Amino acid sequence: MPTPSTTHRQIPTLTFYGAAGTVTGSKHLVTWEGGRVLLDCGLFQGLKELRLRNWAEPPFDPRSLDAVVLSHAHLDHSGYLPLLVKRGFRGPIYCTAGTADLLRVLLPDAAHLMEEEAAYANRRGYSKHHPALPLYTHEDVEQVFPLLQPQRYERPFAVASGVRTTLRRAGHILGSASVELQWTASGQRLVFSGDLGRWGRPILRDPDPVSEADVLLVESTYGDRLHTADARAHLARVISETAHRGGAVLIPAFAVGRVQELIWTLRQLEDAGEVPLLSVYIDSPMAIDVSEMYCRHPDDYNKAMAQAMRDGRCPLCCRQYHLMRTVDQSKWLNSRTGPMVIIAGSGMMTGGRILHHLRQRLSDARNTVLLVGYQAPGTRGRSLLDGSPRLRMHGQDVAVQAQVEVIDGLSAHADQSEILRWLSGFRRPPKKVYVVHGEDGPARALASVIGERLGWNTEVACDRATVLLPLAMEAEHAAV
Repeated sequence: MPTPSTTHRQIPTLTFYGAAGTVTGSKHLVTWEGGRVLLDCGLFQGLKELRLRNWAEPPFDPRSLDAVVLSHAHLDHSGYLPLLVKRGFRGPIYCTAGTADLLRVLLPDAAHLMEEEAAYANRRGYSKHHPALPLYTHEDVEQVFPLLQPQRYERPFAVASGVRTTLRRAGHILGSASVELQWTASGQRLVFSGDLGRWGRPILRDPDPVSEADVLLVESTYGDRLHTADARAHLARVISETAHRGGAVLIPAFAVGRVQELIWTLRQLEDAGEVPLLSVYIDSPMAIDVSEMYCRHPDDYNKAMAQAMRDGRCPLCCRQYHLMRTVDQSKWLNSRTGPMVIIAGSGMMTGGRILHHLRQRLSDARNTVLLVGYQAPGTRGRSLLDGSPRLRMHGQDVAVQAQVEVIDGLSAHADQSEILRWLSGFRRPPKKVYVVHGEDGPARALASVIGERLGWNTEVACDRATVLLPLAMEAEHAAV
């Protein structure tokens, strides 16, 4: 494994170990004389060639890191932490209080799904590995929690020698933040956008502006498109039409953020009489826990959520609301017929209870599978999005006869115009902008529009590339 440089003067560098040319596995290593900090520690998901990187030895020595700073709790930004700790990392993990709370739900759930999938594969004998093993276990996850050091928004803290960090609201999910590293001697800054949220969305406050950066890392998940403005109307139409056919609406949804916004929107549609009153089943213990957690972090609320909480109303429940916590409850749900809404994880159908509902209902043309979030290449969600006639689950192929609908207007990711809106908050151009967390097309589109409209020095980050930080080069020349 590479180890920290032992030369007298180490030129600061930035290395992209994930989320460069892809939307998964976010890891950006910042190294300077006196410090090594990892921005995000994400799990690779989607394509097999990416998932295999989770099993490989890390390209840096986890023991050499001074700290990890997380932008938020989604697994593509945090899910590698148990492996990092298992391989020797013992430093602090800095994040917001909301992120720390979510990690205590998301990481155990991820381990549980991995253990469950390995056990199922061993029982059915469809794995190429004998025995099939989980990537990590619940015991590995437990080693992460003592290292968490929650920090408040807008309150700088020392992250390593000569550098302090500030977290600002990103508006993506509960606890999500943009990350600023500031070198105390020079005052120069590196800013990582994290995953940017949107303006005027339910529950969460808008993204906070950032005024300065010498080096900027900006996400590009939807860097080549604009979200539709009629997401609410689209959702109402899908539910109404499916109910009229006597079918069920199956919504694979991320337990953090997407489920809560869906529930909020569904309740608004019910109260306005825009959809028939149907039973809404939340078949995800994690989503249930997360919804309760959302009610414990007022620092993240927008005005409407804050007012609802003050009024004592439950803003995150529907009229006919059913919480499916146990496996037996989930199995019982498969016996139900008629119009209903089932919301279950995982959001890209890489695992979780949604797979059992799809096996049961995907071949029935009365039903609808509603995709409400990003679907990474190599996932079942992307296969459905691309029109696959069959979906493979638990070693079996299931015919796709149900309707497949897509609503991208419910996305928690900023689109191109919203990313540009966030960038407009900078008082001066960064010396260098690196576009990260996007497939090749969206990333290049965003880099191009930033260059054309703002005139900023911008390029798409290359996977596993190491670049010299321009803020560091100036300091080096000054020292000489």
